[in-house]
Amino acid sequence: MPEISTDRHAVRTRKALANAPAELLTQKELHRITVQKICDKADLNRGTLYRHYLDVYDLYEKTEKEIITAFALLLPELGESPADEFFGKIISYISANRSIFGMVFSPNTTGQLRAELCSIIKGVFEQKQPEKDSNSLNETELELMCSYRAQGCIAVISDWVNGGFKEPEELIVNIISRLDSNTGSIFR
Repeated sequence: MPEISTDRHAVRTRKALANAPAELLTQKELHRITVQKICDKADLNRGTLYRHYLDVYDLYEKTEKEIITAFALLLPELGESPADEFFGKIISYISANRSIFGMVFSPNTTGQLRAELCSIIKGVFEQKQPEKDSNSLNETELELMCSYRAQGCIAVISDWVNGGFKEPEELIVNIISRLDSNTGSIFR
């Protein structure tokens, strides 16, 4: 069984191994990516990959879990922030992890990661909304409206990522914040 180490060298190695398939997934589907291609991209030998992961699929699965966990941990602390700060932190985080999020939004993946990120954002919206508003939205209306808000945010982010991060972060934050504030007004 592969060992899990927390020393800095092992962490850097795992990061290089996670970034390599992320970059490759923007070009080809997961089943077409080999251990050798990952190792070449990460500039590591095959034995190094096998010290940390069982195979390409284990690497992908663990990378996916790490992305979801890190993203999920980022959002609750932002839950009470104003929209521009909330979306600013999300966009900044995505920008700082470009190769990973290139993989998340790549058409060569299953879309599972994108759906999970959307679900996390939706959950934050659902949590925030009842606290702000005591109007007569029933549970179904709240869920559907939060789903709409989250999908819209993810759509803009996806276009930005797939477009190669060409637009400045501030523009994306501004667009999402404005769109979301207009959508949020529906709740009132």
